[in-house]
Amino acid sequence: MKITDTLAPADALWRAMPPTRMLDCGMIYADVLALRQATDAGTSWDDAAKDLATAHLARADAARTAGHTITAIEAYRAAAADLLFAQMAHDFDTPRKIELYTRFTSAIAAAGALRTPAWERVELPFASGRLFGWLVRPAGPATGTVIIFGGQSGWGAAYQRQAEALAARGVAALLAEGPGQGEARWRGGVMLDADVRAAYSTFVSHVRDRTALGSGVGLWGNSLGGLYAATTAASDPRVSAVCVNGAPARPRLLDFRTFVQQAAAMLGTTDPDEIQRNFDRLALAPTDRITCPLLVLHGGQDPIITLADQQPFLDAAGDDATMHTWDDGEHTIYNHADERTAFVADWFADRLARTKE
Repeated sequence: MKITDTLAPADALWRAMPPTRMLDCGMIYADVLALRQATDAGTSWDDAAKDLATAHLARADAARTAGHTITAIEAYRAAAADLLFAQMAHDFDTPRKIELYTRFTSAIAAAGALRTPAWERVELPFASGRLFGWLVRPAGPATGTVIIFGGQSGWGAAYQRQAEALAARGVAALLAEGPGQGEARWRGGVMLDADVRAAYSTFVSHVRDRTALGSGVGLWGNSLGGLYAATTAASDPRVSAVCVNGAPARPRLLDFRTFVQQAAAMLGTTDPDEIQRNFDRLALAPTDRITCPLLVLHGGQDPIITLADQQPFLDAAGDDATMHTWDDGEHTIYNHADERTAFVADWFADRLARTKE
């Protein structure tokens, strides 16, 4: 299996990052159309997305200077979404990817600083490295906290819309970058060969130490991150509720160029046998038991994850376990993002409100 770091053709990038995914992660529709037009005309994906972000950043800076805070936040968010997808064009940690991701983080920081309450940057020691994230708090007292994370390519603040939905319901959110993800990978030095369960439990410890964040802690894992959420919940009795959104219980190296390269970058090797051995290490074990409430989401049109891939999560769970399916749902239910996010946010709000010390 040959692995290279050449930029994929635009049509391959559009398959990996469809408009439904872009909208789910906060890109405005006008930018989706503009990106399509630019890539059809031959502009490289990352250049086109970066140019869109640059225009939003200029608009955001001008609005902030003029005291138009809401407009500034919206423009910084739009820029961040464009930069998020710009960096996804590169799977390996090239200087270009890191530059674009750094600009994404800066745009998130600018938007978060203008919010009330302001977003808090989280940096936690783990093993010999560091983990990163953003803490998003509700306007009033928090009834609990949900730690949100992704899998192969969508990390941390990519899920800002999910965090905002939770905050609107009085639940804090921690947008986490775990092993092999984002800055935890290239700044923190924590790769996917780490103890993944212990890493996400480090985030659990952080929010549990903050009494203002409530006593209950939920985990919301998207794509392969759903596996990490489930296994962490099976290992950490402090987890009060867990949502698995489109994940395999026993991951395997798929025959998709993007998936293979992303998996290689997360582990730090291009050896497919080593990648699969690490996937085997991360899998839900036959002895794992999830004793807290469990919600599993499935898309009937998911080209990557089948119902059978997710059934082991339900088999490992107790009485409070539910699978919610969208028959026409894409991977992680991109095409029903608003409904999905509201459904999951309500589910967490209900369960964390019942959590007692």
